[in-house]
Amino acid sequence: MNVSELRDKSEQELRDELLALRREQFNLRMQQGVNPDAVRGDQVTKVRRNIARVKTVMNENRGGEKS
Repeated sequence: MNVSELRDKSEQELRDELLALRREQFNLRMQQGVNPDAVRGDQVTKVRRNIARVKTVMNENRGGEKS
């Protein structure tokens, strides 16, 4: 996921993307709990970083206001 791609999206699209990433993060955690060998550690890291990217762009769009 590229930051420039995220900056082109609307606020609603960013919220939808964030929701999808959080669901993916939850599913990875559940899979890791059931079978730790099934989930690669880099998958979890990539999802976490993508969540941070989306939240950063959302914050930039708000003008840095605290929510």
